[in-house]
Amino acid sequence: METTSTLLSWIIFSPLLFGIIILLMPSSLEKYSRTVALVQTIFNSLLAVIMYMNFDGLSANYQMVHFIPWLPDWGINYVIGIDGISLPLVMLTAFVGPVAILGTWPAEGVTLKKEKFFVFLLTCLQTGMYGTFLAADLFLFYFFWEVVLIPMFFLIGIWGGKERIYATVKFFLYTMVGSLLMLVAIFFLLKTSVGPNGIPTALMTDLALLRFDFNDTTLWSALTSPQTLLFLAFSLAFVIKVPMVPFHTWLPDAHVQAPTIGSVFLAAVLLKLGTYGLMRIAIPFFPQAAYYFSTMFIIFGVIGIIYGAFCALAQTDFKKLVAYSSVSHMGYIMVGLFSFQKIAIAGSLYQMINHGISAGGLFLVVGFLYERLHTRNLEEFGGLAKVVPVMAIAFMIMTLSSVALPGSNGFVGEFPILLGAFQVQPIYVLLAGTGVILGAVYALKAYQLVMLGPKTRKDLDHLHDLNVREVIAMCILTLFVFGIGFFPRSFFGKSDATLNTYSNSLIDKVGLYESR
Repeated sequence: METTSTLLSWIIFSPLLFGIIILLMPSSLEKYSRTVALVQTIFNSLLAVIMYMNFDGLSANYQMVHFIPWLPDWGINYVIGIDGISLPLVMLTAFVGPVAILGTWPAEGVTLKKEKFFVFLLTCLQTGMYGTFLAADLFLFYFFWEVVLIPMFFLIGIWGGKERIYATVKFFLYTMVGSLLMLVAIFFLLKTSVGPNGIPTALMTDLALLRFDFNDTTLWSALTSPQTLLFLAFSLAFVIKVPMVPFHTWLPDAHVQAPTIGSVFLAAVLLKLGTYGLMRIAIPFFPQAAYYFSTMFIIFGVIGIIYGAFCALAQTDFKKLVAYSSVSHMGYIMVGLFSFQKIAIAGSLYQMINHGISAGGLFLVVGFLYERLHTRNLEEFGGLAKVVPVMAIAFMIMTLSSVALPGSNGFVGEFPILLGAFQVQPIYVLLAGTGVILGAVYALKAYQLVMLGPKTRKDLDHLHDLNVREVIAMCILTLFVFGIGFFPRSFFGKSDATLNTYSNSLIDKVGLYESR
């Protein structure tokens, strides 16, 4: 690949550059660190818009490639590029940044301990997320994948709640185990990809062309086939990050203990790294194994949908309710990806974006309430709609997005998934459909307990409504909720060519498998 643009490198590393500037600021200017971080996120949003405007929606290839030799003797290079799959995820990351900072700005007179370091970690987190979505070299993908882990570890461990150490260690152990298996698989691929010149390649486009033996004569032969072992090594790392049941238990703890801005980034973007990894690497690199085990993954996805919904119904902690709702909603993406149906695969990509918007918005609402009342217990709210009407409207919009009301962005994602997957797995999709009903139950129940009914505390009458920064943050999310809901092609149209090529390629590979 030859360098055609450095724009993507600016998108990746400008947050880190701003973060270093913030870290070097004198203590007397520390109070301006979040202002600098806000400027950084706005700057990155502008770069992302430029990228989007220059993206050719008719091409399915990587665009705006930037190539720098890194470890050429090992076939490892700094290669980044963007296509229709990574495009909406980069845009999501770009706009979540300013929304998260605006929506979690400390109250006047309140400052965080070690605030410069806190903001520096946020910028490092963004660099890791951008890099993971834009990497076109598999080892570079792994590098940025691991970079994301470090700032989140410290954000939860230093600024989290009372049980932050437990949540941090659990988060670290779960993700590290999967990452180590993925690293072993990457080195195996590098060894396998050695060409006639003796130099391996880590380019994803080259690795996707490799073919590994797969024998489904018996279950044992299928399980021990090289393709299956590689597929499972990558998939375990990705499904832990999703998280897919039964590897989900780190998520509620991490969400509950994380600071609000950490929960927003975690729900809106970090969970999508897992589904993106499945879509970008695990399924297209090892299609026969993915197809063979697709029903199993769909079953786990359905279990996650229903289990997450029932767990959300049982919660009295508002933040934990939203966390379990994420487990449920991410199950739909798993169902869509492993259905091997064009419309469902497209719906899965859409749902990655849509869940990021709705879940990020709901965690902001939780943060608004916690900052004002210092509680997340749903039984201690009630009757707030008359006291904080603007917050009530914002909360309702995010709730409607979460329950996939037609006209909202959530519907644009969930409906294609269920429609496409129904063609191949009707029974499991009917079961998954119960999650839509359960989702409406727990989401509307939470709204009722918080905003409607009698007041449970006397101090609720003096609650102040959203300030200007919080209103701006929620207005941006609202624009995406209804903009995507009513004009989905305006947001996802540039992904069509890549999604069609991607789906056709999978169908062709599965067709070769089925003809054996």
